[in-house]
Amino acid sequence: MWGKLFRWSVFLGLLGGGAFWALTIPKTITEESLAGLSSSTDAGEIVFHASGCASCHAAPEASGEAKLILSGGQAFTSPFGTFIAPNISQDPTHGIGGWTVGDLASAVIKGTSPEGQHYFPAFPYASYSRMTVQDVADLHAYLETLPADATPSQPHDIGFPFNIRRSLGVWKALFVSEDWVMEAASPDLERGRYLVEALGHCAECHTPRNALGGLDTANWMAGAPDPSGKGRIPAITPAVLGWNAADIAEYLKSGFTPEFDTAGGHMVAVIENTARLSDEDRAAIAAYLLALP
Repeated sequence: MWGKLFRWSVFLGLLGGGAFWALTIPKTITEESLAGLSSSTDAGEIVFHASGCASCHAAPEASGEAKLILSGGQAFTSPFGTFIAPNISQDPTHGIGGWTVGDLASAVIKGTSPEGQHYFPAFPYASYSRMTVQDVADLHAYLETLPADATPSQPHDIGFPFNIRRSLGVWKALFVSEDWVMEAASPDLERGRYLVEALGHCAECHTPRNALGGLDTANWMAGAPDPSGKGRIPAITPAVLGWNAADIAEYLKSGFTPEFDTAGGHMVAVIENTARLSDEDRAAIAAYLLALP
């Protein structure tokens, strides 16, 4: 009897282990699926700023043109540990200078490295999963125009069990989706939704998270504790914000609020990015935010 129970235990353990292994296989985007895509550095520059690449991957305290040297090194604290933004400059050894469009698409949309490992979701691929491969191709073309830097990436400071990358396959299955959170009934709302939910990854800060770090979509944009443990990131739903479309668009362009205040904290870097977008894109973002419940 005990031998039979043991054999069944081993069988079920192997079955469960196999299921876990299959579920957690990192997903990629193949080069074949990208065949025939053209790219534009001008369009890629818009994607670069809308996605806030320099805000995370520039060196700490970098400003002006130095923010285009994507050497990494900024630290982001969270309840799960401290994540250090890596070098994504064109250096072929310490950066991503040797990456193909497929490598970048797999990283951005699927959260998978060229080595086939899961990236930690401090890299906001839970939002970028909604990006189009065309935008990734354009972004790749623009990144190739930026300087290389040989600064090595620094390791994250994450304790057990959160440092087990393979388990992130389960996290992705639970919390990463290409589906949109809000319906969009007009082209303006569709563009605004794309800029907010995908490229701008606004929910990564402005939406609360559950105990496993997944976004609580039932409280979309309703504000959240700051991941550092200090303070709170405000809600940006219409009833709380209380701004009209012109107010929002102006804030995204200049950083000035209707109350004659200015953006502070991390929003300074966000405004640097949104100020480079077109008036039409800022208006589309405003339309989306005003359409939120």
